[in-house]
Amino acid sequence: MQLSVAAGTDVGRIRAGNEDSLYADADPERGLFIVADGMGGHAAGEVASEMAVQIVARELAAFRDIAGPAPLAGMASALREANRAIYERTIVEADKQGMGTTASCLLMGSGRWIIGHIGDSRVYLLRDGVFRQVTKDHSYVQEQVDAGFLTPEQARYHPYSNVITRCVGANAAVEADVLQGELQNGDLYLICSDGLTGMVEDPQLRKILETRQTPGRMVDAMITEANRRGGLDNITAIVIQVMSVYGMPTGTTGESPAVARG
Repeated sequence: MQLSVAAGTDVGRIRAGNEDSLYADADPERGLFIVADGMGGHAAGEVASEMAVQIVARELAAFRDIAGPAPLAGMASALREANRAIYERTIVEADKQGMGTTASCLLMGSGRWIIGHIGDSRVYLLRDGVFRQVTKDHSYVQEQVDAGFLTPEQARYHPYSNVITRCVGANAAVEADVLQGELQNGDLYLICSDGLTGMVEDPQLRKILETRQTPGRMVDAMITEANRRGGLDNITAIVIQVMSVYGMPTGTTGESPAVARG
C-alpha cells in the first residue's frame, strides 16, 4: 500500500491554546490516522485529546493485518480504553473534571479501511468525483436533522451547533461508531476537527480536494481558508491520498512526520 499523507493543526485566530491533537503514521502495510478535539478548562481539553490519540494508537499497534473481524473489535476496544482512562482521570483530578474529547480514527490496510468515531470530528471521502461525509456527527443538531426538525442549513447556524451528545471521557461508558469499507486507488480521505468544518463548508472542502495538489498543500489551503473566515476554533486536518492499494513502495510516502501531534 502506498499513501501520500499530510497533517496540520493550527490554534486559529481566537483561542489562546490548541486543544486538538492528531496522529498520523503510515508504512507499506498499514496506516493509522486520528484527530481528537478536546474540551474542558485549564488545558484539560488538551490533556484529554492527547490521551485519546496516544491510547488508541497504542491499543491498535498490534494490528498489522487489517483483514478479518479482529481489527473491528480492536477499534471499538481501543476507544473504550481511551474513554476509561480519561474518565478515571476526571474522577481523581479535580482540575480535570468535565474534560473529554472527540475522536475520529481511520485504520487502513489489507485493501480496506476501518473507522472508529465518537463526537463531531469528521471523516470525508472523495472517490470517483463523489464527495461524502463518512461519519455522522454525535451532536444535538444532527439528532434534530435526523428527526426532521432542522434542515442541514439550519443546523449549521443553530446556537447549539457545537453541542455534542457523545464524547470520550465524559461518562463511564460510551458507544463508538465503527465502520468499514474497501480502499480504492485514487481515494482521498480527510479527517478533521469542527474548527475546520465550522468555518469551511463542504463544497469548499471538496473544491480544495479536487485540485489534486499534494496533501500538504491541500491541508495548508484548508487551514488558511478556515482562518480567513474567522478561525473561531482550533483547526486540524489530515489528508490521505491512496496512491496504490496493493503497491509495495520501498518506504513510507508522506509530507508530514510519521507521528505528529498538534
